[in-house]
Amino acid sequence: MSTVFTKIINGELPGRFVWQDDRCVGFLDINPLSYGHTLVVPREEVDMWTEVPEDLNTHVYTVASRIGAAQVAGLGAARAGMMIAGYEVPHLHLHVFPTQSLADFDLRKIMRNPDEAKMDEAATKLRAALREAGYGEFVPAD
Repeated sequence: MSTVFTKIINGELPGRFVWQDDRCVGFLDINPLSYGHTLVVPREEVDMWTEVPEDLNTHVYTVASRIGAAQVAGLGAARAGMMIAGYEVPHLHLHVFPTQSLADFDLRKIMRNPDEAKMDEAATKLRAALREAGYGEFVPAD
């Protein structure tokens, strides 16, 4: 059975994509810690991050670092935070999010009903920052 992330990747469910390549995707989290909070997800359904083949692991982390740099550059974040929780969906996903302080790492502070216009704006800014950084071939159209 496909995970919810596979359904998003396959276009069966909507997603605000900021990255797409042949091995992984990045799309905004629907319950973000901050606007621009992106999930980096391999196309291959692997449950636990400790079970990911090394080459895919390297790729996913590289994409996460590129998205994090775009969050700092395009969204004015002090830093990009990253974490792996692994309980919400049985499909590896790295949470990469704009952060201003360590307090932003509290999963109890997720937004349940984020402002849709702010979500769209964050996605647009992230895509622009990724294109500016030279990754345009992996950035979907707005």
